[in-house]
Amino acid sequence: MGRLAGKVALITGGAGGCGLSASTLFAREGAKVAILDLPSSDGAAVAERIQSAGGSACFIAADVSKSDQVQAAVTQVEQRFGAITVLMNHAGTIHVGPFLETGEDDWDRLMAINVKSMFLVSRAVLPGMIAAGGGSVICTSSISGVVGTPMEVLYCTTKGACHMFARALSVEFRDRNIRSNAICPGFIGTAHGRRELDLLREHGTEVSDATLAGMQGRLCDPAEVAAAALFLASDDSSFVNGTHLFVDNAYTAA
Repeated sequence: MGRLAGKVALITGGAGGCGLSASTLFAREGAKVAILDLPSSDGAAVAERIQSAGGSACFIAADVSKSDQVQAAVTQVEQRFGAITVLMNHAGTIHVGPFLETGEDDWDRLMAINVKSMFLVSRAVLPGMIAAGGGSVICTSSISGVVGTPMEVLYCTTKGACHMFARALSVEFRDRNIRSNAICPGFIGTAHGRRELDLLREHGTEVSDATLAGMQGRLCDPAEVAAAALFLASDDSSFVNGTHLFVDNAYTAA
């Protein structure tokens, strides 16, 4: 029996990067995994690979910043697998550029994808999770939730919101056996993470290999983020609630 045996896990943005690592690991640990990602993602292929390896998974195409698509997707997952007992709000994106050149549309887009999606998905999932007796909510935040980075004012703001969203949920729903925590990676060696570094360098932010080595030793591996998420999803973290788990090799401790 795996550490997530008997659990149903919904992972937004679960078709790529750290979300992909979490989808694969959660299924290997016994969860029935529902991957919510954009229609253009590799979600269908990911679900097929998980099932071919003996796991249980499905892919549902949805824009998690759209209320009607979120509600329809959650209903579909519940009909197929039963109540969702693990929710990983992982979907997100970046915006890099000078603050004074940032447009209102940039703000609205990032808030919709990084913050509104957590609100919509959590609101849709929590009634069923409560009725099932409880569960775990994991919100993917970042070191950027507590450390400012030049050229990333919008991104840092959304991750600060993610921090407090996870914490406030934990307080409100603790007595209904819901745990809510944020996971906060440092710079990650995914396509998304490397694109962020490239954009920062283009705008003159010092994130050379030597600088990164000084800040966190090396790039974080997506599997390391997934392993931390597994801990928060499992009963091993039964008394861990309202915390921010940094996966940053002491970046924020220095």
